Amino acid sequence: MTHPTEALSFGAAAADYDRYRPRYPEAALRWALEGLAAPARTVDLGAGTDILARGLLALGHEVTAVEPDPGMRARFAATTPDAPALAGSAESVPLPDGYADAVLVGQAYHWFDRERAHPEIARVLRPGGVFAAIWNLRDDRVGWVDELSRIAEIGDTVDHLREFVTGFSAHFSEPEWAEFPHATTLTPDELLGMVRTRSHYLVADRERRARVDRELRDLLDTHPDLTGRTAIDLPYRTLAIRARTVRS
Repeated sequence: MTHPTEALSFGAAAADYDRYRPRYPEAALRWALEGLAAPARTVDLGAGTDILARGLLALGHEVTAVEPDPGMRARFAATTPDAPALAGSAESVPLPDGYADAVLVGQAYHWFDRERAHPEIARVLRPGGVFAAIWNLRDDRVGWVDELSRIAEIGDTVDHLREFVTGFSAHFSEPEWAEFPHATTLTPDELLGMVRTRSHYLVADRERRARVDRELRDLLDTHPDLTGRTAIDLPYRTLAIRARTVRS
């Protein structure tokens, strides 16, 4: 993985990240692993606090986590003690050749140094193994969600990711895409908490954080879809991409 300040900013907020970030729809995980019977041997690469791993474990798969941030790794170990959490990165995976049936990435793919990561991921996969990346993206087609993204400086969108990820190199087959709608229900305070786990917020100075907090509270107090609500349904578009290794 590339390691700018933002990429390693999450460890300090690991507990809040785990509490507020949305889970992945079961349908998206099943699609990513289509054709693999449980228990498949999977690697959760850039595993964070274990949000993706929990979904894989619930489907009956084996999981080995690889995560560079010690704070996130410690949280993973505390919440999911039955799955090993290894120190490593997409560019240096501490697992042997052909170890995994599938390597999955939740939210973290944009941190990877792709030229180094793709051959390393292919090395860890068995021939014909699956590489899949999954993103939970707020549905910015909804007016107040678009305003939330502007305030919190959240730039990832479905269109942006489809332009950014055009393939996984010659090590993999032509990728396939799928999209899954879902939503998570939050209180106003939990919505604020979720924004405070974003990398832009975590590395911001005190003045910038105060501005974001102020504008978000104003949005909650004044937007007609949010005013007076004690429970808010935040809509998501879960985007998934998958490919298989083509090396012999």
